[in-house]
Amino acid sequence: MSDAPTPVEKNAFTLKDNRNGDTYDLDILKGTTGPDVIDVRKLYSETGCFTYDPGFTSTGSCESAITFIDGEKGILRYRGYPIDQLAEKSDFLEVCFLLIYGDLPTEEKIERFKTRIMYHTMLHEQINYFFRGFRRDSHPMAIMNGVVGALSSFYHDSTDIHDPKHRFIASTRMIAKMPTIAASAYRYSIGMPFTYPRNDLSFSENFLYMMFSNPCEEYIVNPILSRAMDRILILHADHEQNASTSTVRISGSSGANPFACIAAGIASLWGPAHGGANEAVLNMLDEIGSKDRVPEYIKKAKDKDDPFRLMGFGHRVYKNFDPRAQIMRQTAHEVLGDLGIKNDPLLDLAMELERIALEDEYFVEKKLYPNVDFYSGIIYRAMGIPTSMFTVLFAVARTVGWVAQWNEMIEDPTQKIGRPRQLYTGEVERDFVDMKDRT
Repeated sequence: MSDAPTPVEKNAFTLKDNRNGDTYDLDILKGTTGPDVIDVRKLYSETGCFTYDPGFTSTGSCESAITFIDGEKGILRYRGYPIDQLAEKSDFLEVCFLLIYGDLPTEEKIERFKTRIMYHTMLHEQINYFFRGFRRDSHPMAIMNGVVGALSSFYHDSTDIHDPKHRFIASTRMIAKMPTIAASAYRYSIGMPFTYPRNDLSFSENFLYMMFSNPCEEYIVNPILSRAMDRILILHADHEQNASTSTVRISGSSGANPFACIAAGIASLWGPAHGGANEAVLNMLDEIGSKDRVPEYIKKAKDKDDPFRLMGFGHRVYKNFDPRAQIMRQTAHEVLGDLGIKNDPLLDLAMELERIALEDEYFVEKKLYPNVDFYSGIIYRAMGIPTSMFTVLFAVARTVGWVAQWNEMIEDPTQKIGRPRQLYTGEVERDFVDMKDRT
């Protein structure tokens, strides 16, 4: 976060109370770009009223210099850099450095950073035994949540949030170990032995190696798949103050250790309205079943009275188009082409839905374009990654965003423990009634 004070337009917004005619002057805070923000911190003390904003969709909960989104214009930038440039020219660990430290690294800095990350990828050996406490058919996100939450019991030396060195070590460990935990969760669920990471592979190569290698034979990482995975991780690395990031921040505001905060973020991400959206896309494709049923389901999607909804189309934030989707579309077709997949009915169905969404007047008019979740689900399917692992991969990518946001929050001198208020609509004061007198 910049040390420069936030520009303030004093008394720029006047609020009138129509009950008594009183007026209140509120300041407006100005960011470097994006909407201005009305400062309501003194509103309750001066008016006796709270603001009411379910879902906090019109509320700025913090000041941040990490990620900027303009949903109307389809803009996503990390530290000022457009997402398409980063996805095309960078790799995931360089983006990690950018999100955490604020600038693109020099060659010397990135090599040092990558070495640090790769030498922290191994898990404490006792954690391997910890996995065995889960049922084999446990959802991988349940395992991820439990294992990450338990990391603070294995790494006591990096839980003092007030020590910059501790925060640095904990951040490095979280980014480095998350792919190992994710791959182990997958392999545990299919009865395969855990695979130790290799320091001679890149971040994405290492993850694919830990996921799919067989101890009985040599595993060669496909460079097309590795590059696709790197792009997926970059595109999902951060997304401003979404539900899981806000969860990490509000957990951290209480002084909780970083591993507990990231575990809270994983729990929030698991929801089908958030990180589970790409999993919902594949479930939807399963429900449709075949290309010849697409017209039937398109008709259902257009019917306001029909509960069916097309998953992976449109976006809550991006009202025009999702800037990540075009990159993912290109990546999806590269992966499908490289793997030579021509006879997968589900992928054929997905491509037919994509064609209709880009041509049908209803979808074009309402700007219901395929989003990043639609294409990431297709790529995962083509790569042989099971549906239950989709949200896990999202967590692997988003960990760096959570870490960067958590660090920024800890260093913010205006940070306070999160404490939203409410509009109470329950019973007023009542006297206790003895059991014998209740009706």
